[in-house]
Amino acid sequence: MSIQLRKDFTYSLVVPTSMGVRITPLYGQPVHCSNVFMMQATSAETNVASIASYLGLPVKVLTTFVKDSPIAQFIKNDLASRHMTYEGPEVPQGGPWGYRHQFNIADSGYGARGPRVQNDRAGEVGRTLNAKDFDLDRIFGKEGVQIVHLSGLIGALSENTSQFCLEIARAAKKYGTRISFDLNYRASFWKGREKELREVFTEIASLSDILIGNEEDFQLCLGIEGPEAGGKDIKAQIDGFKEMITRVKKAFPNATAFANTLREVVDANNHLWGAILLVDNDWYVVEPRHITVLDRIGGGDGFVGGLLYAILKEWEPEKWVQFAWATGAMATTFLTDYAQPMNEEQVWSIWEGNARVKR
Repeated sequence: MSIQLRKDFTYSLVVPTSMGVRITPLYGQPVHCSNVFMMQATSAETNVASIASYLGLPVKVLTTFVKDSPIAQFIKNDLASRHMTYEGPEVPQGGPWGYRHQFNIADSGYGARGPRVQNDRAGEVGRTLNAKDFDLDRIFGKEGVQIVHLSGLIGALSENTSQFCLEIARAAKKYGTRISFDLNYRASFWKGREKELREVFTEIASLSDILIGNEEDFQLCLGIEGPEAGGKDIKAQIDGFKEMITRVKKAFPNATAFANTLREVVDANNHLWGAILLVDNDWYVVEPRHITVLDRIGGGDGFVGGLLYAILKEWEPEKWVQFAWATGAMATTFLTDYAQPMNEEQVWSIWEGNARVKR
C-alpha cells in the first residue's frame, strides 16, 4: 500500500460539488420527441462518491443551495438517501432571474443513435462556491478526512470555484488528507480563461496524490504531450497511453497513482471498456472488454469512485483497477448516472464476468 491514509478521521471521502438535476426521457428516447422524463439529483463528484457511500464509508458533500428552493430540497433528500452528509450555505434566489441549480438534459442514445447531453447552467448557484463559507480547518483538521476528491468541472466553473478548489487542496495538504484530482476538461469552461486555469490546475495537480484524466485532459489542462495515435492495435494504444502517463508522472512527481480509462464505442449500447493504472513504478492494465450499456453517462465517474473506494479499503493496487473497472461498468447499467452497489460481492461478480442468477 503506497498511499498512506489518515487513521484519525470522521470522513473517508469529501467532495466539493455544484449540485443540479438531470432529466432523461424514458425508454431511451430522444429529448425532442419525448413528453415523459425521469428527474434525478446529480453531479459528477457525487457520482464518484456514491460508490463509497453505498458501500458504507462516511462521505461528506461540500456544496451550496438556493434558499427555500424545492429543487434544493429534492437534492438534499437525494443526498440523504445516498447516505451522504452535506454542508454549505443557503443563497437567496434573488428573484426569477437569480440563482438556481443547474439542469442537465440527457438523451441516453440507443443503438446507432449516440447520446446527446445539453447542460443548462445559466444562473448556477454552484458558481458562488467560496472557501470563506466553509471552516476548512474544522473539516480537515478537527474532523479529519482521508481523501478529498476534486474535479476540473468545479475547478473551472467560475473564478470563485477555481479559488475554492485551490484553498481546499491547500488545506487538505496541510492536514495530511490525500488529494484526488480528476481533470475533466471542458472547452466551454476554459474559453477565455486558459492561462488562469492552467496555473490553477497545475498547482492542484502538484499537490495531488491521485491524478485521473484522458489524453485530452492531460494535454489541455496541464500541457502534457498526448499519446501517439495507435490505430486499431490495442497494444499500441496502451503503449501510447503509458508513455503519456510517464510524462505526467515526471511533471508531477508528488503524485503516487495515475489512472486513465479506455473506451471504444461500438454503438450506444455496446462498448469495449478498459483501464490503465500506474502506482509508483508498477503498471496495472485492464485490456478493453465488452460491456452492455444502458446509459453511458457516469461510467467514468463510477470508475473513479471504485478506484477511491479500493484505495480507502487499503487493498493492493492490482485490485484498485479491477474494482474501478467493475464499478465503472456497473454505472452504465443504471438509469441514474451513478452506480448504487449493494455490496462488494456484486461488484466483484461484474469483474469476474458472472451474470448468473443468484438466489
